[in-house]
Amino acid sequence: MSKQLEHQFSMLVREIRKEYVGNGPKEIFTRFVDSWAISEMKGNLTNVEKFMITSNDGRRMVHDARTKLVKKIYTNPEVVAKLEDLMKARIVRIFSDINIEEDIAMTVFVFDRSIESK
Repeated sequence: MSKQLEHQFSMLVREIRKEYVGNGPKEIFTRFVDSWAISEMKGNLTNVEKFMITSNDGRRMVHDARTKLVKKIYTNPEVVAKLEDLMKARIVRIFSDINIEEDIAMTVFVFDRSIESK
């Protein structure tokens, strides 16, 4: 059941990213550890962003825009409700970052109780 729920969580995160960013990650892998859902996403950048990161200013702009946008997405009560409904737990904290050079993003969702199946 845990692997199936991890897959459902990944697909929901991809759907949310696609809706709010314009494209979702090409690959997404989620693991549950205690009260954490850790999602690793590869292939996040658009062609325009890939062009922009060829300069230092572009790299900084893309990193700032991506991290701020993702954090803003998860302030939307409708988005949070979708994730909480799936997990039957409340989100208390979210951490997110992207490595521009490797095109890998990580988001850690911290819930109010353990979501890891025993």
